Amino acid sequence: MKYIVIGAIALLVLFVIAQYNRLVRLNITVDEAFAQIEVQLKRRADLIPNLVETVKGYAKHEQGTFDAVVAARAKATSASTVADVAAADGALTNALRGLLAVAEAYPDLKASANFLSLQEELSTTENKVSFARQFYNDNVRSLNTAVKTIPTSFFAGLAKVSAREFYEVENPTDRNVPNVKF
Repeated sequence: MKYIVIGAIALLVLFVIAQYNRLVRLNITVDEAFAQIEVQLKRRADLIPNLVETVKGYAKHEQGTFDAVVAARAKATSASTVADVAAADGALTNALRGLLAVAEAYPDLKASANFLSLQEELSTTENKVSFARQFYNDNVRSLNTAVKTIPTSFFAGLAKVSAREFYEVENPTDRNVPNVKF
């Protein structure tokens, strides 16, 4: 009888440890996924000055568009919370659409090898940003499900883990990769 009680207690302890570790792993995975979004957004932000300078060379009178892109980039690089990053990401995407629309009016610019290369890098980066957002939201869903369902919900406080917010771009039209046809 004594061994059965000790065995039951040992199984209970192992169960608690497994649930605790699962929550901690899920929380770390969400943090990692958000870091990947930030990496891709930083890469995109690093491309923007070169893109702006290239377009400026052809479209000098479009200063308002350039200023909007620079301001949106500044906000995007200083955002830190998920909601702030998502809002800044949406604003930067809209500003880039404006810049690319300006570029559409300049045939010489559209034929520039430098511009085409930057445009291709931007398109690739936008795809990576999209995948990083999806990866983050998938991991947030897994974490939130674990935090809100039994039995792991009993251990969320112990593991100091809580539900996280999804990465949502404010304007539904911002949820698509910008159309950058040239």
